[in-house]
Amino acid sequence: MFEYINNKKIFKYGKEGYKEAIIQAMDCKSFVLDKDEDELITSIDKNSCYNCLYRRWTQKSFMCMVSK
Repeated sequence: MFEYINNKKIFKYGKEGYKEAIIQAMDCKSFVLDKDEDELITSIDKNSCYNCLYRRWTQKSFMCMVSK
C-alpha cells in the first residue's frame, strides 16, 4: 500500500483511500492513534493510517514515518 519515493514511504492511495488506510492499519504493529482530535480524519471506530500519529501529510497523500 506504500511506495518509496526519494526514500520516503508514501501511501499509494492518496487522501481518499479510506478502505486501504484501514486495511493497512490493521496490519501495522506501530499504529498509534493521534491524540490531537483536530488531526483525526476518519472515525476512530477502526484504526486507520489517516489517524495515525506517525503520518505526515504531503500535497497528494501522506508519508509513514515508521522505519522501513
